[in-house]
Amino acid sequence: MNSPQPDAECLALIARLDSLMLATRSEQHHAEASYAPFLFDRGAFHIFVSALASHTGNLLTHRRAGVLLIEPEADAANPFARRRASFECRVAEVEADSGEYGSVLDSMQQRLGATVALLRSLPDFRLLALTPIHGRYIAGFGQAYDLDTRRFGESAD
Repeated sequence: MNSPQPDAECLALIARLDSLMLATRSEQHHAEASYAPFLFDRGAFHIFVSALASHTGNLLTHRRAGVLLIEPEADAANPFARRRASFECRVAEVEADSGEYGSVLDSMQQRLGATVALLRSLPDFRLLALTPIHGRYIAGFGQAYDLDTRRFGESAD
C-alpha cells in the first residue's frame, strides 16, 4: 500500500484504538512495559492511571515515555507487517483543579465507558498527558515514515 499521507493514516489508527502500549523506565533504570486505555485530545495521549502502578511513578519521575499503537492482529493481513506508530512523548500531569481535567475525563468517559466514572472517585488516580515529541508510522514492509507530530494537535482534537 502506498502511504502518501502517513500523518492522516496514523491519526486514523489512533482513532480506532482504545489502548496504547507504554515503555517506561524505573528509578533503577530498568525497562518496564505496560498498557493503558487512552483518549487522544489536544494533540496528546491522555491516560488515567493509578499512583499504585509502577508505570505511573516512572512517568512522573522521568517525564518521558515510549508509546506504541499497533493494528489488532485480527485486522492484519500479515503479522510481520502490522500497521503501527511509535512515539517518544513528554509527560505532564493534568492538575485536578484545571479546566482541562474535567473536560478530558468527561470525553474519556464518553469514549471508554462507565469505568472512568468509578476511577474518578478513587484518590490515587492521576490524569497524565503524553505529548508526542517524535513519531514514526509503519504502514507495512518498506513503508516507514517520520511523522510531523506538530500537526497532530491541529488534526485530531
